[in-house]
Amino acid sequence: MATLLSVNVGLPKDVRWRGKTVHTGAWKYPVNGPRMVRRLNIDGDGQGDLQGHGGEQRAVLVYQTQSYAYWRKVLERDDLELGQFGENLTVDGLADDEVCIGDRYRIGEAEFEVTQPRVTCYRVGMRLNEPRMASMLVAHHLPGFYLRVIHEGRVRAGDQITRTRTGEGALTIADTDALLYLPRPDPAKLRAALSIEALSPGWQQSFQDMSRRLDQPPGPAPAPPGWRGFKQLRVTRVVPETPTVSSFYLQAMDSQPLPPATPGQYLSVRIVQEGRPSLVRSYSLSSAPGAAEYRISVKREECGEVSTYLHTHLRRGDVIEAAAPRGTFVLADDDTPVALFSAGIGVTLVLAMLRQLADDHSSRAVWWVHTARTPGQHPFAEEARQLLARLPDSRAFIYYTAPDLEVTGPGITLGRMTSGDIRNLGIPVDAHAYLCGPAGFMSAVTSALQLAGLSGSNIHTEVFGALAAINPGVADPSSGHPHQPPDPQGTGPFVAFARSGLSTRWSDQYSTLLELAEACDIPTRWSCRTGVCHTCTTPLLTGQVQYTTQPLEDPASGEVLPCCSIPTTDVLLDL
Repeated sequence: MATLLSVNVGLPKDVRWRGKTVHTGAWKYPVNGPRMVRRLNIDGDGQGDLQGHGGEQRAVLVYQTQSYAYWRKVLERDDLELGQFGENLTVDGLADDEVCIGDRYRIGEAEFEVTQPRVTCYRVGMRLNEPRMASMLVAHHLPGFYLRVIHEGRVRAGDQITRTRTGEGALTIADTDALLYLPRPDPAKLRAALSIEALSPGWQQSFQDMSRRLDQPPGPAPAPPGWRGFKQLRVTRVVPETPTVSSFYLQAMDSQPLPPATPGQYLSVRIVQEGRPSLVRSYSLSSAPGAAEYRISVKREECGEVSTYLHTHLRRGDVIEAAAPRGTFVLADDDTPVALFSAGIGVTLVLAMLRQLADDHSSRAVWWVHTARTPGQHPFAEEARQLLARLPDSRAFIYYTAPDLEVTGPGITLGRMTSGDIRNLGIPVDAHAYLCGPAGFMSAVTSALQLAGLSGSNIHTEVFGALAAINPGVADPSSGHPHQPPDPQGTGPFVAFARSGLSTRWSDQYSTLLELAEACDIPTRWSCRTGVCHTCTTPLLTGQVQYTTQPLEDPASGEVLPCCSIPTTDVLLDL
C-alpha cells in the first residue's frame, strides 16, 4: 500500500534569479503533524503564479520518493531533500506509469482526484539549480501529478493511501505527459484522453487542438523563401502617400523579376551604416501579387530610427538589403466571405489581399473596414476604392476619428468604430476576418466579431512590433525600450531582432539566444526554458542555429526555440 511520507508547504516569495525577481512558491519544506487540506490549498501553502499553478484542478502536487532516488543517481547528487521538487505530498508508491487520470485516493481524512501531470516549469530548475530539469522530467517520464480535492480534511506523514475509484480510460500520468510534450502522439491515446471527464480543462483544450490538427489533411508544403539571407535591392521610386507615409518600390539589382510574394507577407529590411550596428525592421508588402517590383509603404514614426532613415535618406537608385518575403498572415483560399479590417498603416497588409481578390475577379462577399484620423492621413483611399469597384459583392466602411471634421460620403462615419457598429455590418458568421493595426484596435474588433458570431479560428490578426511578453512569475518585467546589451558586444555572428529593430553581435557570455534577447530588453515569451513547451517558438527569418539542449520535439521548418539555441551564422529573428 502507498504511504504519505511528507507534507510540504511554502508561501510564495521573491527570489533573485539571473538578474530578475521571480515570485514563486516552489520552495516547499516538510511540516510536522497534521495539516488541513482545503479546496485550493494545504494550510500554510501557496503558489506564486496562478496562471500556471494552483486553482481547483491543481490544488496539490504529488511526487514520489522513488523518483527522488532516481534523480539522486542520474544527477549524482546526495543533497535532494523532500519538497525540493515543489511537491506538497511526497509519497512512497503511486508511480507515474501506474497512476491514471481520474483515479481517486483517500489520504487521512481527505479524498483526492488525479487531474493532470505536472506542467513544465523552469522554477523546478531554479529550486534544484539544474536548468535542464523541466526537460528532464518529461524526457525521463517522471513528471509527478496534480490532485483535485474531493473532500477536505487533515493529512499527515505516515497516512496510508487507499485508491477509492479507478479513473476511466486507463490513461497513466506518464502517457498523458508524453501525449502533450513528446513527438508523434498516439492517436488512440489522444482520443482516450478527450473522453476522460476528470482531465483538467487546460489539458483537455490542448488535446482538442492537437486532435483537430491531426484530423486535418496535410496541406501543401510551405514554399521555401525566395532567397537565403539578405539580398541587395535597388530603389526605383519613392512615392509620398500622405504627409507621414511613403511607398518605396524595390527591384532586383539585375532587373530580373523578383520571387512572387503572397499578399499579407512582409519584407525585413536591413540598413547598414559604417561604424554602427546594422538596423533591421520588417514592413508589410503592399504590392500586387506577382508584381515585377516590391512595394513597401512606411509610416515615419517619431522615434523610429529605421523609418526616419528611409524617409530622409532613401532616394531613387539607392540600394538596401532585404530578406525574402515571409509571413503566414495570408488570405484563405476558399469561397467564404472576407472581412478586411485595418487601422492606420495597418492598411498595407489587407490592401494586398484586396488587390488579390480584385485581380482574381473574386465573387466572394468582401467587407472593407478602415479607421484613420482624417482623410489626409488615410493612405491608399483612392486605390482601395478602385479595387473595390472591380469586385461584384463588396462594401466599404470608413471611420475618421479626429474631432470637428466635416466630411461626408458613402460609407463614411465620423467617430470611433464601436462594437455595435461591427455587429451591424452584417458580416456572416462563416466569414474569415483579417485584422491589422494597433493591439487595442485588434482586441476590440476581435471581441466584437466573436459577439457577432464569428469563430475565433476565423479571426486572423497581425501584430505590429513586438508581441506581448510571456514571462511567468517574473515580478519585475522590463518596461524599457530594446537596447544594446549592457556588457561590451561580442565578436560572434550578428543577431538581429526584426520586430524590435535591433542588431547586435553574439557573445559567448550568454547561454542562449533567449538570454541575449533578455539582456537587450527584447520582449520575450517562454515558460520551460529547456525546449519542451515551445512557448518561445520564433520564426527564424535568416541564418542557422544549433541547440545547446536538444528539444524534445523539433520546431517546424523555419522556426527556432531561442530558449535552448545559439547562432552559428548571422541570424534574423522575428522578435
